[in-house]
Amino acid sequence: MTYEEHLDEVTTLITEKYGMDDEPAIRMVMRAQADGFFSGHDDDPSICTLERAHRDAKAVFKKYK
Repeated sequence: MTYEEHLDEVTTLITEKYGMDDEPAIRMVMRAQADGFFSGHDDDPSICTLERAHRDAKAVFKKYK
């Protein structure tokens, strides 16, 4: 998946796994992106996998909730 698709998937997983509404989940992912959490993903799109999206969703939720 592309970098943008990965961010969308992380956002979707946060809403599904943690019962958040879309807007707060989007803001959470945007904060993580602004902090450079996803910088490696943009440099190496091969790490933008569904498995990684699950791990990233958990990490982003824990750090930015």
